[in-house]
Amino acid sequence: MKDGFTAARDALHFINGAYTKGTSGRTFDNISPATGQKIGVVHEGLKPEIDAAVEAARAALHGPWGYMSLTQRSELLYAVADGINARFDDFLEAEILDTGKPKGLASHVDIPRGAANFKTFADLVKNVPTESFMLDTPDGFGALNYGVRKPKGVIAVISPWNLPLLLMTWKVGPALASGNTVVVKPSEETPLTTTLLGEVMNDVGVPPGVFNVVHGFGPDSAGAFLTAHPGVDAITFTGETRTGEIIMQSAAKGLRQVSMECGGKNPGIVFADCDMEKAIEGTMRSVFANCGQVCLGTERIYVERPIFDQFVARLKEGAEFMKLGASDDPETAMGPLISKEHQQKVLSYYKLAVEEGATVVTGGGVPDMPDDLAGGAWVQPTILTGLPEDARCVKEEIFGPVCHITPFDTEDEAIAMANDTEYGLAAALWTEDLTRAHRVARRLDVGIVWVNSWFLRDLRTAFGGSNQSGIGREGGVHGLEFYTELSNVCIKL
Repeated sequence: MKDGFTAARDALHFINGAYTKGTSGRTFDNISPATGQKIGVVHEGLKPEIDAAVEAARAALHGPWGYMSLTQRSELLYAVADGINARFDDFLEAEILDTGKPKGLASHVDIPRGAANFKTFADLVKNVPTESFMLDTPDGFGALNYGVRKPKGVIAVISPWNLPLLLMTWKVGPALASGNTVVVKPSEETPLTTTLLGEVMNDVGVPPGVFNVVHGFGPDSAGAFLTAHPGVDAITFTGETRTGEIIMQSAAKGLRQVSMECGGKNPGIVFADCDMEKAIEGTMRSVFANCGQVCLGTERIYVERPIFDQFVARLKEGAEFMKLGASDDPETAMGPLISKEHQQKVLSYYKLAVEEGATVVTGGGVPDMPDDLAGGAWVQPTILTGLPEDARCVKEEIFGPVCHITPFDTEDEAIAMANDTEYGLAAALWTEDLTRAHRVARRLDVGIVWVNSWFLRDLRTAFGGSNQSGIGREGGVHGLEFYTELSNVCIKL
């Protein structure tokens, strides 16, 4: 890695095109979730660092960035994507150090899709339609009205720890493509790839101040100071619902717009006519991928009674076959949770499930790991059955490698149980009956329904949740609508 940043060194702030420790003097340890050992230190930003970053971002709006043509901006974003790919191994190392996830997962999903977000939105922004109308006027000459999209300004980006690079660029890509500047507060758990991206921005010639990074926590730290800053024009956030509520309260002062993708307690519905191989393979991924730390993951599964026992047995077999281990082991199928703190949360739900009367089909504890990994945040992939629908473990988001499986008898019963939640993010539907697939998908109260698949994403389509799963939509033109202001120009002829 380059001298400006190495994965084992300090995670510095990146403000106005330069790395800095800031003035707070505060640091905190960056801990490997796989081993429990210290990776390095992270510098914590407070109000002075946020002030400097927002000031740099606002100045950049009126500098070279603000005068670039759409073509010039798009070319720069293509160069950013190419820059990430040119340093693929550096980004991969940083992402794995922060998350502990298997190398195969990070190298096939996190890094390439994180890079692709820049190219995708650089292309999409060129094809965003507006509108034009001719208006009749009393003098007979008329007037022409047409829409113009303009950057919203300085965007605060609060990104999560489960897919750090991918979900950060999912916001930064469209924000920059639309001509905005950004101040990013990555999760304190996963600072490294966001820090490293600053080097790529400099290398390809993105003007200083366009992309800024300030590290820290939420309350009384960088997150709170950023969302409260009057120089921030809009806030985009991915994370848990409670944090989203706090950010909304902060955004209310000044009437700043928000885009939020929050929690979920996502259902899967498996009908007896499903292709069992597809359903098991897809459900294994939707429950256990990334150690269950995926906002779109499946935590509630409803299986039609004739195949219930077979499905549970097959999923149990798959879960027990998974190898937990080091990220560089090609046989590793699942890594650790993000932190010891999150491990305790997930384990508390495993314990609660038993107290609520669950049958633990498999898992429910901490696996035995070799000495070099014994200090990590490991939990077993877990399958539960037997809980009532009002049990906390069925209602509350756990965000770990766990699911509860319930039998159903009728289509209406399955839909009612799937929709009986305060969330509304995603659902997976498994059936070979095309008519049923269309019929059921329309009745599920979620932002995205996968039929005979999971996590298959066309970035041109709308993505987001309803109810307590979020506000607004990202992806395609829907995301660009958040990052731009639409003005009408009326010309009297």
